[in-house]
Amino acid sequence: MSNTYFVGLSFQSLLFLLEGAGRTLLLGFCAGFFGTLLGLTIGWLRFQSRIAAAVLAPYVDICRSVPLLIQIILVNALLGVFGVYWNAFTTGLLVLALYAGAYFSEVFRAGLHSVPIATIRAGRALGLNGLQNLAHVVMPIATRVAFPGWVNIFLGTLKDTSLVAVIGYVELLHATQILITQTQQALIVLLGSGAVYFIMCAVISSLSRRFEIGIPK
Repeated sequence: MSNTYFVGLSFQSLLFLLEGAGRTLLLGFCAGFFGTLLGLTIGWLRFQSRIAAAVLAPYVDICRSVPLLIQIILVNALLGVFGVYWNAFTTGLLVLALYAGAYFSEVFRAGLHSVPIATIRAGRALGLNGLQNLAHVVMPIATRVAFPGWVNIFLGTLKDTSLVAVIGYVELLHATQILITQTQQALIVLLGSGAVYFIMCAVISSLSRRFEIGIPK
């Protein structure tokens, strides 16, 4: 193999890895966004009502107990049984959002429970209505408690996008496997893939630390 061919192949491989990283970020951020909305809703409902907590508990328990890979395969198969043929991105987004939402809900619920009752009552005593008390008293405290856990789950969701490869989604890890098969340079390709994962997670972690500093105490 000539040096020119090796360099050209490496450049093409890097581009292919970056395309896979872009798909990883797209799926991860979409799943994180919808999972956060779902988690906020479920966490709030379970915090507010014992009936809602009991009704929604099976969803949270199932999503947290069954391995994500099995969930992806089962949902993809069930969609086919009912005649619904979504692409791999849409199916993966559905499963990842539901999966992440279960974890997010517990993080948010824990954050809400961390707010002392005396603090909530003090806000009401100052004349704040329910929404004002929620926005200016409860959420700042709950957000500060829940945010580190939210970041950890989000990063986990980003890396869990690799499991969607089982239904054909070509994200970073799947792109890595394809390149290893094509180039037979497993060490170099894996090092490159690991570096891309590290850079993505490091940037997100750095941004999250900056954001956490700005959360009101």
